[in-house]
This record gives sequence, structure tokens and C-alpha cells, in this order.
Amino acid sequence: MSTPEDRHGNPHDDTPESATTSPRPDIDPRADCTIDTDGRIAFRLPPTAAVRPRLLLRLRPKKGLPETTVHVLDLETDSTDGHRHAVLEPRPVLDEGRWDVYLLPEAGAERRRLRPGLRDLRTLVDGHLRDRPSPVAVRIPYATKDGFLALRAWRRTAHAEARGIDLTDRTMTIRARLHGAELHEDASVRLRLRGTGTVRTLVPRLDGDGRGLSFTAGPGDLTGGSGGATRIWDVFVRPTAEARPVRVGRLLDDVADRKHVYVYPPIEADGRTLRPYYTVDNDLAIEAT
Repeated sequence: MSTPEDRHGNPHDDTPESATTSPRPDIDPRADCTIDTDGRIAFRLPPTAAVRPRLLLRLRPKKGLPETTVHVLDLETDSTDGHRHAVLEPRPVLDEGRWDVYLLPEAGAERRRLRPGLRDLRTLVDGHLRDRPSPVAVRIPYATKDGFLALRAWRRTAHAEARGIDLTDRTMTIRARLHGAELHEDASVRLRLRGTGTVRTLVPRLDGDGRGLSFTAGPGDLTGGSGGATRIWDVFVRPTAEARPVRVGRLLDDVADRKHVYVYPPIEADGRTLRPYYTVDNDLAIEAT
């Protein structure tokens, strides 16, 4: 399935930019990284003769636009084995997007893209079990399609984490948990037809703790609108009647790119086909055909 967000050049897409950027094992060093429950990432690189090497994180720009945002970390030397270490603290929060990781051997030298070594992401596996304050900040180290080390980052005022999707022959029931905000009795679920002003509102079932909710959608809830035979409905939660809608997605674990990993079967009913899926941003959407 191809959707508008999958267009070439999206900085959230990880398509290799060019065959010339393939890893070179002889000169592209590897970096191990470990992340803790607070989002702190520790990098470990092999020994180097450089006097003052640094680690550079570059926010990947959209295709054709210049680089605008970088974050530089000092690399300290381990007195026992000579390896270099750097720590990316939870603050400041990284802008949402993909961050490529480079080694700066010394001032004025050409930066060298790093390859992934050991990535210890065990603390992220059950990250959805911990309630997050606002802003909800997420970082996931991962290997790009062309074999380099990068970080996937999200930064949102509030976030609704999809906890499970149960399908029957006619409906889908979605469970979610709100982070960075609280649910009230007038909370609602909004299904927004992408590219239009068409919105369908559903009444969720609340867990009673101000965080958890679930809702059920079927063919009758995803009708109307104009356009082609295939329509995409984006899923939001509105914590109160006056609050801004909060995107539903799945960010709080160790999966950086979920779209082609979590694939759900379609529901066919009343002449329509519905299929939930995760976008390139790991947000939840429903394809209606």
C-alpha cells in the first residue's frame, strides 16, 4: 500500500539516499549504544588516535533542503581500555525525526558516519507500561536500511499509545493509553479522513484511571467523504471536549519502524474492506476501500 506520507524525500522515511553512502567496513567505525529507562543513551566507540573526537547527531532534513539542526557530544576516553564514551542526556529533548550519527575525529576533519554495533534496548521493550509526563519524548537507536546508526525521535505534548487491536469479521476494537494528559468523562475518539475536513466521532469506553480507553469501529463508522476508492482515516483521542486531539500510535517500545512489522488482516463487511495499519511515523490509521 502506498499512502501520501510514503513519498520520496520524507525525513521520516529511511530509504537510502544513494548507493555511495553504503557502509565501508575498513573506515566506518562501529558504535555500541545502551539506552536506560529515562531515555539516556550511552555510546561506546573503539579507541582512536584523535586528540579531541566528538559525536555529532544530525537531524535528517527533507530532500533538497539544507541541514539545520545538529547536536554535538564530547567523547571521553576510558582509562582501562582506551574506548571512547559519550552520553546523550534526556534533556534537551530532540526534535521529532531521524537523527544520523557521525564521528568528528577532530576540528576541521571530515565527519564519518557510524555503523551500529551492539544496541542494548532491553529497557524499551516494556516502555508502554510506564506512564509518561508531558512532553512525551521517545528515542530509539536503530540500523538504517543502508547499514548506518541512527536515532528515531518523537516529541509530542501528549500521546495515546495503542495497546492492542482486536479484529472480528465486522469490527475492530482498539485499546490505548494516554500519556501526557488525562481523560475526562467527555473524552472522544475522532477518526479524521485524511486530506479533508470530514471527521467521525466515537464514544470510547474509559478504564476509570484517567489514562486507559478502548473503542470499536466498523464499516458504518467510516463512510462519506470524497476522493478515490481508497480512503485513509487517521485516529485521534480528544481527552476533553475542549482539548486538542491527540494522535494515536505506538511509540513506546523498541520498534523504530512499525509499518511493515505489525501487519493486520483486512475486515470485509457491507461491501467495504477495512484494515488498520501503522504509518511511517508509527501513528495508527485505518484504510477503507
